[in-house]
Amino acid sequence: MGVNFHEKKLVKKALESFYGLGPQLSARIMAKYTIHPLARLGGVPPKTVTALTAELSTMTIENDARRIVQDNIKRLRDMGTYRGRRHAMGLPVRGQRTRTQIETAKKLNCLERGGTHSKI
Repeated sequence: MGVNFHEKKLVKKALESFYGLGPQLSARIMAKYTIHPLARLGGVPPKTVTALTAELSTMTIENDARRIVQDNIKRLRDMGTYRGRRHAMGLPVRGQRTRTQIETAKKLNCLERGGTHSKI
C-alpha cells in the first residue's frame, strides 16, 4: 500500500488508520487471517503481511473512498436536493438545530479541514 508502520503498532489500529476502514471491517479482516486483536505488526509473519496487503489493494479505501463521497455530494448538489443545498451553504445536513451551535457543522461541511476552507 506504500505505507510503513512501526513494528510496535497494533494491527487493528494500523488497519483503522486507512480511510474507509472502521473497527468492524478491520476486525473482520483480522479474523479472516487469524490475527489476535492485540497483535502487533512485528509479531505478524511476513506471509500474512503480504496477504493483508493484497486484501487491502482490492478494497476501495483512501483516495477511492474519498472520491466516491465527494462524487455523491456533488451529485446531490447538481440535482438541487435539500441535502445538496445544505452542503453547498455549509450548514448542518442531518437535521441538527441551527438557531445555536452550528459552528461544528460549518467546520465539518468544508472540503479542506486545514488552512483554507472552501465549501464542498
